[in-house]
Amino acid sequence: MFKNEKLNGLAVLALIAAAGWLASVLPIYYMDLLTKLMIFAVLALSLQLVLGTVGLVSLVNASLYGIGAYTVVMMQAEWAVNSPVLLAAAAVFTAMVAGLVVGALSIRTREVYFIMVTLAFAQMFYHVAHDTAFFGGSDGLYLSGPLEIRLPGAGVLDLADPPVIYVLSLLTLAGCWGFCRILLASRFGCALVGIGVNEQRMRAAGFRTYWYKLAVFTIAAGMSGLAGFLLMAKNGVITPEALSWHQSAIILLMVILGGVGRLWSAVLGAAVYVALEEALSSHHVVGALADHWLLLFGITIVVLVAALPNGVAGLLMNRKAG
Repeated sequence: MFKNEKLNGLAVLALIAAAGWLASVLPIYYMDLLTKLMIFAVLALSLQLVLGTVGLVSLVNASLYGIGAYTVVMMQAEWAVNSPVLLAAAAVFTAMVAGLVVGALSIRTREVYFIMVTLAFAQMFYHVAHDTAFFGGSDGLYLSGPLEIRLPGAGVLDLADPPVIYVLSLLTLAGCWGFCRILLASRFGCALVGIGVNEQRMRAAGFRTYWYKLAVFTIAAGMSGLAGFLLMAKNGVITPEALSWHQSAIILLMVILGGVGRLWSAVLGAAVYVALEEALSSHHVVGALADHWLLLFGITIVVLVAALPNGVAGLLMNRKAG
């Protein structure tokens, strides 16, 4: 679990960077698509961090992502905060606080009960945002102005500008992946993997497993909040649908498609998901069947999961071993 991460992870990031260079000479649509992929990849990494180590199947990650996005727009609207650095830090902090609360209650349960508790929290967050005028109700909230970075001698960079948000998303993804690598290589990370393999034995060895799981859950929540900041910088709008458990299920699907247990496979799973969604909903690819793309998508996912029980990464590793 989490082996050969350095070379494989760098290869994935190199491919994304190369695709970004190609996107720079192609229509903006492709750069926007790659940016969407990278934001999803950060979310998939956050779930992989808890699922691939201690085996926590969470359905609340999207809610934490949404909380980070709502924090950005509300701080700009209510307190006139326009510094991207402060807004990103606030999104991470708020998501981590929410993750700490959710984790403190849900981690006391196990297996399917943990899943149900996180699902209940996801629904609660969704309905608070959807049914409360303070959060914009079903219409959501919009940024009152662009998020900008002022660089000495380089003018002003608008984060909504496709090349700028692309580079920012790539750097964020690389930073999150590097952080996860360092974390998993530490004593703390080794303890997490040990808990995932045999929690009872780790308890017998003197590890307080509850606090380890709560810590990694909170850290993953912060990564989700950072993805929420990227979403606001890119789109400038957040709606309650982003907080629903359905979105968390999509993140879980990305991890499963890529393969559980490898950081780089979370990025690969996000790429597979985005590619399938775009291809199957395009009339240029599947013709009139694009009007029923969700049906095609569902069938494709069933076939992929059945044929690749270890995900796309498992297939690649098997070929490499062969």
